[in-house]
Amino acid sequence: MTKLEELLKQQIEIAAAIEVEVKKKQEAAAKGDSEAQFQLAVINHQGQGVKQNFGEAIKCFKLAAAKGHAAAEFFLGDMLVKGQGIAQNYAEALRYFQLAAAKDYGQAQYMLGVMFDGGKGVKEDFKVAMDWYKLAAKKDNADAMFGLGSMYETHHGVEQDDMEAARWYKLAAQQQHAEAYYRLGVVYSKGKSIKKDLSEALRWFSLASEKEHFGAQISIGLMYQAGDGVEQSHSKAMSYYKMAASHGSAEGQYKVGFMYQNGLGLDRDYAQALLWFSLAAEHENAHAQSALGFMYEHGQGVNEDEPKALMYFKKAVKNGDETAIRNCEMLEARLGKE
Repeated sequence: MTKLEELLKQQIEIAAAIEVEVKKKQEAAAKGDSEAQFQLAVINHQGQGVKQNFGEAIKCFKLAAAKGHAAAEFFLGDMLVKGQGIAQNYAEALRYFQLAAAKDYGQAQYMLGVMFDGGKGVKEDFKVAMDWYKLAAKKDNADAMFGLGSMYETHHGVEQDDMEAARWYKLAAQQQHAEAYYRLGVVYSKGKSIKKDLSEALRWFSLASEKEHFGAQISIGLMYQAGDGVEQSHSKAMSYYKMAASHGSAEGQYKVGFMYQNGLGLDRDYAQALLWFSLAAEHENAHAQSALGFMYEHGQGVNEDEPKALMYFKKAVKNGDETAIRNCEMLEARLGKE
């Protein structure tokens, strides 16, 4: 038997085993077994050995939830928040999270923190949000720890306190929470109510970058581009910007375009700049739209086209680039005189 035939045989055997297991779950679920109903729901929700089917998942989650299954209650709430296979309904999601949280289900307690923190399906209440986050954090819920850190960092219902924010972020980071790694990098790089430490910032950004966090990759790129806390290296900056761009970051795509446009660490290449700016602009990146406006206005790698330049400047303004406002006004005045 060849290696390919062996692999195909294994796949067939696995598929058959999954089919048998699904049938067992279906039989047990039909008899009212809430755990089987829950597991069948998860199988349909995640498409494990069957075609993903949110409708069937909701049906099975509801059967299990009706018998007080906490995890099923949580999943229903989560699907209602995301609008997966059902109309988005924060108020109903809140109800299911409360049912699961009353059974001490940590992730539901975290989600109640999110709901009260953001005023989703309930009146915004930072104190209640913090209480729920703390309950979930006691169960080592990394998301809840991160939520507490975020509240302290952003002055969300509590006094702004980067020391306390860092404490909670570090607890989340112990569980390899990528966003906590990144925010620790931000906290140490800004040094607001904690001592600024760029080497520590780079360490945390690097950990987040390893988890493909494009915000961290851009932050490291900026450090190398400016020589901020590291030896300046445009080639290293470009490397990190390209990492972020490869993960679909519009800001990363814009940064790559900027490096090509200005010949930083490599030969100036307007064609490449245009390509990367265009990719970022398609994702409504205001900086890239403004850069395209500049290129079309001044004929950088393209024929001068002031109407097209104005179109991009207007898009940039719409997406929040205030520097494009002046460019719009000047270009509109010039075109009006022609």
